[in-house]
Amino acid sequence: MEIQLYLQPLNPTLIEAENYSGRRNLLNIIDKHTESHFPDTDKPGLAIVGVEEDRGNPANSSSAAAPDAIRKAFYTLFCHWPELRIIDLGNIKAGHTIEDTYFALSQVIGHLIRNKMTVIILGGTQDLTFANYQAYENTGQLVNIASVDPAFDLGQDGEDLNAHSYLSKIIIHQPNYLFNFTNLGYQSYFVDADAISLMKNMFFDVYRLGLVKAQPEETEPVVRNADMLSFDISSIRASDAPGNGQPLPNGFSGEETCRICRYAGMSDKLSSIGIYEFNPAYDRQGITASLIAQMIWYFIDGFAHRLGDLPIEGSNEFARYNVRIEGHEEEVVFLRSKKTDRWWIDLSFGRKDRKKYERHHYVPCSKNDYESALKDDIPDRWWQFYQKLM
Repeated sequence: MEIQLYLQPLNPTLIEAENYSGRRNLLNIIDKHTESHFPDTDKPGLAIVGVEEDRGNPANSSSAAAPDAIRKAFYTLFCHWPELRIIDLGNIKAGHTIEDTYFALSQVIGHLIRNKMTVIILGGTQDLTFANYQAYENTGQLVNIASVDPAFDLGQDGEDLNAHSYLSKIIIHQPNYLFNFTNLGYQSYFVDADAISLMKNMFFDVYRLGLVKAQPEETEPVVRNADMLSFDISSIRASDAPGNGQPLPNGFSGEETCRICRYAGMSDKLSSIGIYEFNPAYDRQGITASLIAQMIWYFIDGFAHRLGDLPIEGSNEFARYNVRIEGHEEEVVFLRSKKTDRWWIDLSFGRKDRKKYERHHYVPCSKNDYESALKDDIPDRWWQFYQKLM
């Protein structure tokens, strides 16, 4: 596929070397799409793709300018991974219709993930998550989505696809290849109680902001289970990220968002991350652009430290723990990586599921889940995914 047709070269003013000091700046390390050069997309590594599209959220128009504003801050940061291959493919311009933009983005991402590249998407508005999801349609796998967002973005019945309704469009899309959806950081006063019940009835994971802030380490297994992560900048408190047309007084701190991004980078399963709803028109002194640049830096740092510890049937690199819970017929089986000390719940034994479910037989968890099981308390994660696989 000739994805170069969908992508515009980087603005020359962004990549003038005299704008940056130091040989190890990311500007000087990244392989960039210019008027005379297009990076090789057939080799594994990391790819950055900007999307100049903001029609999906009129209340945050001008977010189409976000990709280059982020790059301006990102390129100044120093590279600590000289052996890591990173390419910047430039921007997808807004199409004649918004559907044209969705199609172009899904084609570009689909090509990259099929070539074992992990993609960093610089939005644009969060409805682009739908196009990101569509990119997985021809991969033959069911997809787990994680979203960092103060709301669920289910929209209203019959509402067109936009930044506040993309999730409902994903749920009803046919063919449907969504296995699990996770929300991190919803704020209760922005979410209808019926919507929370709906999410739980669909066996989706939803984590209130206060809970995530109180137990930040518990976000690691949640993010580790995702294939793609969608990050709404309005989930960050306005004092740390003012660059948004709908800023909120409460939300994650800058440090917490960087932690989530590093967890995402470390996940061997995750193959795309999108950062959306940044609007340079509302930014103050480049604070939000700098924070997003640092979020991407932490994602790359996590990626550079991936250790390939996904469970494989028959592997001897995992310690196995069988826990019998009183009043429960089946044992709860846990795996602990001897390499990284990370934990999984094993739902593979005795199953004869079709091949497309195999990736979901091992559910990331924390040591706290194992310790809860030892106290005869069935972990929520076990019950949720057991119900999905029944």
